[in-house]
Amino acid sequence: MSNPPNRGFPPEEFEARTAKAQALMADAGLSGLLLMTEPEVRYFSGFHTLFWQSPTRPWFLFVPAQGKPIAVIPEIGAALMRQTWIVDIRTWSAPNPDDDGISLLTELLSPLANKSASIGILKGHETALRMPLGDYEQLISSLPGLKIEDATGLVRTLRMVKSPREIEKLSHICVIGSRTFARVPGFASAGTPLDEVFRSFRRAALSAGADDVPYLVGGADHGGYRDVISPPSAAALQTGDILMLDTGATWDGYFCDFDRNFAIGQADDLSRHAYDVLWRATEAGIKAAHPGTTCRELFHAMQSVIAEMDSAGGDVGRLGHGLGMQLTEWPSHAEFDETVITENMVLTLEPSLSYGDGRIMVHEENIVVRANGAELLSTRAVPDLPII
Repeated sequence: MSNPPNRGFPPEEFEARTAKAQALMADAGLSGLLLMTEPEVRYFSGFHTLFWQSPTRPWFLFVPAQGKPIAVIPEIGAALMRQTWIVDIRTWSAPNPDDDGISLLTELLSPLANKSASIGILKGHETALRMPLGDYEQLISSLPGLKIEDATGLVRTLRMVKSPREIEKLSHICVIGSRTFARVPGFASAGTPLDEVFRSFRRAALSAGADDVPYLVGGADHGGYRDVISPPSAAALQTGDILMLDTGATWDGYFCDFDRNFAIGQADDLSRHAYDVLWRATEAGIKAAHPGTTCRELFHAMQSVIAEMDSAGGDVGRLGHGLGMQLTEWPSHAEFDETVITENMVLTLEPSLSYGDGRIMVHEENIVVRANGAELLSTRAVPDLPII
């Protein structure tokens, strides 16, 4: 494998992100952004830790209208935050249910409240308030002059378009994912329990260079699978099963997200046909994914091919999404999403269909949109259903 990219980002990466955010804030009349979810805090600071998996402590980053972001975090994270480009780090001994950073936030935001200024927080779809609702209500009540606006669109605009350094990391983890899928025939065969296939896949991904495999789903059943989100069972693969594995492996905090389908021993004609339709639907998506296309148009490009076999058009809500620091990001390839695709978006193409007696099949690739169209990050699946 070629040498991996450098881990982390130089300060100029965060300076550029912050400057773009501040320009958008100026246009929106915002005096700051209050961020409290892991991807947003990491996006503007470089603070990268698995400690977010603990729900005990809240973490805050304030991006002012001018200057560097300000971290308001538990003391346990101070040493790591000091390794980032952030200089102003305000901490408290946490957990402290009576005052988990609220006094520090009140002190920080009071000057803005006194001016009746507006700040933005994330309120929209695919966002969450990562602090106790009671604490949020207490904070807002202590700042009566402060106006709270929805900054979802502002942050979404920034994060949907990846920098060259981000694309480099995403390309690297997609190479690792592709090489892991190439090893599946070596550990998945008739008689192998499905849960052991999952464990083997994780080991293979880690040995190929992935930092983690936090997401691995799939299914296997005779003539096709019926579910792709349940935990794997200990049932052994059988001849005639269709196996699907869908991985979200990570490297330096960036995800790949694509799947592969395999027939165990032999493939029935209906499954071969389903695979062919989905492969061609993905081709339609690849051809349609260029700057200026809307996500809705990309959805229809894939759906029109799926309709050859599935009268519902394979509509499970969406046929792909954005990709980056999260397994799924904005936008969505769906009827409702009019987002215009731009250069340097990283996307998944994920057509699916229903067939036979309750069977489903899903296909997925990862791409980056260039000026002249889509560039594959994942190694393209073979055009015919592979048999192992």
